[in-house]
Amino acid sequence: MCGICGFIGPAPGIGDPAAVLQDMKDRIVHRGPDDEGSYLDGGAALGFRRLSIIDLDCGHQPMANEDGSVVVTFNGEIYNHLDLRAELILRGHRFATGADTEVLVHGWEEYGEALLDRLRGMFAFVIWDTRSRTAFAARDPFGIKPFYYTLCGPDALGAPDAPCAPTLVYASEIKSILAYPAAVPELNLEALEQYLSFQYSALPETFFKGVFKLGPGECLTFTAGEGTGEEGVADAPAAPPALTLRRYFDPLPAAAPAPSFDQTVERIQRVMQESVTAHMIADVEVGSLLSSGIDSSYITALYPNERTYTVGFETADGVRYNEISYAEEAAREMGKTNTSRVISPEEYWDAIPRIMYHMDEPLADPSAVALFFLDELVAADVKVVLSGEGADEFFGGYPIYHEPLGLSGFQRLPRALRRALAACARAVPFRFKGKSFLERASKTVEERYISNAYLFSVAEREALLKAPVHAPAPETLTRPFYARVASADDTGKMQYIDYNFWLPGDILLKADKMSMAHSLESRVPFLDREVFALARTLPLGYRVTSRATKAALRTAALEVLPERVANRPKLGFPVPMRVWLAEDRWYARVRAAFEGETARRFFHDGPLVALLDDHRAGRADNSRKIWNVYVFLVWYEVFFGESPNDSAR
Repeated sequence: MCGICGFIGPAPGIGDPAAVLQDMKDRIVHRGPDDEGSYLDGGAALGFRRLSIIDLDCGHQPMANEDGSVVVTFNGEIYNHLDLRAELILRGHRFATGADTEVLVHGWEEYGEALLDRLRGMFAFVIWDTRSRTAFAARDPFGIKPFYYTLCGPDALGAPDAPCAPTLVYASEIKSILAYPAAVPELNLEALEQYLSFQYSALPETFFKGVFKLGPGECLTFTAGEGTGEEGVADAPAAPPALTLRRYFDPLPAAAPAPSFDQTVERIQRVMQESVTAHMIADVEVGSLLSSGIDSSYITALYPNERTYTVGFETADGVRYNEISYAEEAAREMGKTNTSRVISPEEYWDAIPRIMYHMDEPLADPSAVALFFLDELVAADVKVVLSGEGADEFFGGYPIYHEPLGLSGFQRLPRALRRALAACARAVPFRFKGKSFLERASKTVEERYISNAYLFSVAEREALLKAPVHAPAPETLTRPFYARVASADDTGKMQYIDYNFWLPGDILLKADKMSMAHSLESRVPFLDREVFALARTLPLGYRVTSRATKAALRTAALEVLPERVANRPKLGFPVPMRVWLAEDRWYARVRAAFEGETARRFFHDGPLVALLDDHRAGRADNSRKIWNVYVFLVWYEVFFGESPNDSAR
C-alpha cells in the first residue's frame, strides 16, 4: 500500500521539477512513511511513497524493466502476483525482486492493456513507456484504491502564448495535486449541489474544478507532446498530447442457470475462504475489523490470525451506542482476541477538520469518523487489516433492497392511479402513516433510487443555496447506468447503481482515506473478482427475500458463525448523531457554523437554522441533512478558508 503522484508532459514555469515532485510526495507521506522514490527524465516525473507490506527489502519504486524503457509506480496489492510471476517467467521474463509491483512491469511488456484482465487485487498505478512517451494509468475494478488527475495547460500558468501542451498531473490524493504550482484550487459548485443530494462527491469531476477521478474499472492513456528538455521545459512539441479514457471492467449482473440454494451456499463458502486466504498475503502481521454483524464476523471467522478491533460511542447521559460487547463475545467464541475503545463526543467532533483534510472531499457519512478512530486503534498494532466492505452490495444486504418486494403489490395498480394517489398524499400538509409509501410506490425504481442515500431533493437544495447552478437532477446522473441493466430485477438495478455510486463514493472513499491517514493498509476480501463472478449470478431469492437480506451469504456464514451473529441486523459502527444534535453543546457548535460567514456565502441561513431547530425540538429527524451541510462547511474551511486549520494537516 502506497501513495503515488507525478506529472507527465511539458511543465514550464514550475521551477525545479524535482522539488515540485518532492513537495507532492510530502503531502501524502502518511500513505507511505517507510520509503520514497522519484523518477525524472524530462518528459515525466513519477513520485512514490511506500508502506512496506510485501518484499520489505526490495520493493522500492519507481520500478523499471531491465533497459529502463518501462517505469511503474503502483498503489495497492496484486493478490495473484505469484501466479502471474510464474506465467511471465515461462514467457522469458526475468524478475529482480519478490515484490508484486514487478508483475506490472513485465506484464505490461507482455500483454499491454490486456494485463488488466489478469489482475486480481486492488490497485491504482501509472506506467510510463519511454518508447512511445505514453503514460497508462488504471484503477481496480471496484474502485478500492483512488486515482485523481488534472490537466494543467499554458493558461493555468498565465502564459497563454507558450508553445507547449497541457501537462497531466496525478496523485493518490487531491492534496498532492494541489502542491503542483499550476493547480490552483477552485470550488466546483456543481459538485456541491450533487453532494447535497447524494451525501458524497458523485461526479467524475471532484469538488476541485478541473480535478477528476478515474472511476472504478477505468483506465487512462496520455500521450505527452515531444520535445521537453532535461528540466521539463518545453521545446515546441512536434505532436499534441492526447488523453483518452476507457472502462475496461463493468460489474454487470449475469443471467446464469441457478444451481440449488445448497450448492450456491457451498460455492460461497469456497470462494470466500479462498479470497480471505489470498488477502492474507503479506510479510507483516494482519488484523481484522469486527462489529457484531455478519460481514466483518464472517471475514474474521475465516481469517487465521487472532487480532480483532472494535470502537463505540457514549452520549452525555451515559448511553452507549456501540457493539463492543457483541464483538468481544463473538471474538471469544471464534478464538480471537479483541481490542476496543469508546470514543467520546469531544474526540469525535474535534477530529472532524483533520478527517476532512484526509478525506480530500466532503463526505457526510458519520461512520467515516468512527472508522478514523478504529483505524487509529488498529495501526498501533499492525500494518494490514481485513474489512467487510462490499458484502452488502454484492450479496444484497441493505434493508432498502427489500423495497421492490414491499412495493410490488401496489405497483400492479395502473401507473396513472398510483400517481394520482401519490399526488393526493403530497397535498396533505402533514406526515401520516403510509404517505412515504404512496409517494415512493408511484415511481419506478429509476425515478426513486439514486443510491443508498438521497438527502435533499432538487427543489430543496435549490431553495437552500443562495446561487444554485441548477445542476442536473440526480436521476440524470444515474439514468445511463440504469440503461445498462434494463433487463435486471429492480433489486439488481439498485445494486448496480450502488456499485457505481455509493460503493466508490462513500464506502471505499472512507475505507481508503481513513486507513491511509494512519499508514494502515485496509483489505476487502468481499471485493474480489472471483467473489463477484459468483455474486453477479445470484437470483433474487438468493439475495433478498421477504424476511431476509443476504440470504445465501447468511446461510454460508452459519458454517462458521453462531446463528445469532449470522442473522443479526446490519448496524455497522453506529454513531449517535441524532442524539448529539439535540444536545446543547453540539447544537450550539453547528448553529454557530450555520450562522457563520462560510455558510452565508453559500446558503440561506434561515432554512439551515430551521432544520436544526426542528430537529432539536423533535419535530423531525433532520440529522442526516444537518450533518451533510455541516461537514461541507468544515471541509471548505480546511481547504479554502483564509486561515486553514493547520492542525488538520
